[in-house]
Amino acid sequence: VSLVGEHIDYCGYAVLPMAIEQDILIAVEPVKTQVVQLANTNSLYLDFSTSVNNIQINKTKPQWHNYFLCGLKGIQEHFGLNNPTGMNCLLDGTIPPSSGLSSSSALVCCAGLVTLRANGKTLSKVELAEICTKSERYIGTEGGGMDQSISFLAEEGTAKLIEFSPLRATDVRLPSGAAFVIANSCVEMNKAATSHYNIRVMECHLATKLLSKSKGLDWKKMLRLHDVQTKLGVSLEEMLTIVEEVLHPEPYSTEEICKCLGISLEELRSQILSQNTQDVSTFKLYQRAKHVYSEAARVLEFQKVCNEAPANTIQLLGELMNQSYISCREMYECSCPELDRLVDICLQFGAIGSRLTGAGWGGCTVSMVPTDKLNTFLKNVKKAYYQTDVQRLALENNSLFATKPGRGALVFVEA
Repeated sequence: VSLVGEHIDYCGYAVLPMAIEQDILIAVEPVKTQVVQLANTNSLYLDFSTSVNNIQINKTKPQWHNYFLCGLKGIQEHFGLNNPTGMNCLLDGTIPPSSGLSSSSALVCCAGLVTLRANGKTLSKVELAEICTKSERYIGTEGGGMDQSISFLAEEGTAKLIEFSPLRATDVRLPSGAAFVIANSCVEMNKAATSHYNIRVMECHLATKLLSKSKGLDWKKMLRLHDVQTKLGVSLEEMLTIVEEVLHPEPYSTEEICKCLGISLEELRSQILSQNTQDVSTFKLYQRAKHVYSEAARVLEFQKVCNEAPANTIQLLGELMNQSYISCREMYECSCPELDRLVDICLQFGAIGSRLTGAGWGGCTVSMVPTDKLNTFLKNVKKAYYQTDVQRLALENNSLFATKPGRGALVFVEA
């Protein structure tokens, strides 16, 4: 679960997640035949089997087994396995699906880890996280690596500041007087099945190009908003000023982008736009860049407050979470009416900070609640959000819970 730092990992910026106690478990039996058989304890997820030598991942249908195949294929390709081991796998999990709690990335990581083990190979946690990040792209999700990194690098009792290029993780001790509560809006959002996510990735990419061009940088080589800051050697605050000067709040048409960059529409489509953003006609660049640079600064501020632990730590962290949420809602436009309602309810009943977590457009909120108010908070939120709706009531047991920072992925071997 991301505490602060939403939608900035794929822009090259550090994020601040923690692992939760909910997880995915896979029981694995390596077999002599070169077949992978997948079964799920939840009957909604159908059994699947395929030859390990012919992995086909269907991008158009993000079905559960395709996420497993991403992890499997990532390890196979990394080691160039000509004769991969077959496996019988039974999967069980307690992470609510499509809830912004990284259930799909957890499945990719789990699959990568079991494939590694079944084939007698070893990798460091960092290498494994990097391979699983790349391999989730087989299903069309252009993620930045936060989910996969925390899945492997998490340690019990601490959140982590995760930085990229090179990937590294630093402990961030959370204040003892507060609990983190996850509340599911019960609006499912399947990242790979929606264009919202990939459009945001492209808007950040295009903002990178326009900002670079305006500052006389080699814009064709610039890929992420972080690259612009690094090349210019300025602070995040200065980048926000540059965004104000260079980009306009009105959406950019593809024609205007071409004009700014001095390229044809054909070049834009073939060289810059991804497969799934070919038909998008307008892009909001100012808002997305503004969110990314301000959110990147909030992550560093969150870490600083945790490290320095002043008397009003909880208050300061809560304010950062609230600012992050407003930016996600107003500038990145990745909220939805149900999430807005849920955040309001959480703040009303005693949360010091509350925000959406995960990609957004549904999924969960994370709230920081003083420990002494936790039980009343849970009772009131349950009543105000879940007991007013039959569908939510049915999902309530898995939907509202306090969590402590958990540990990363493990392999248990039969003695």
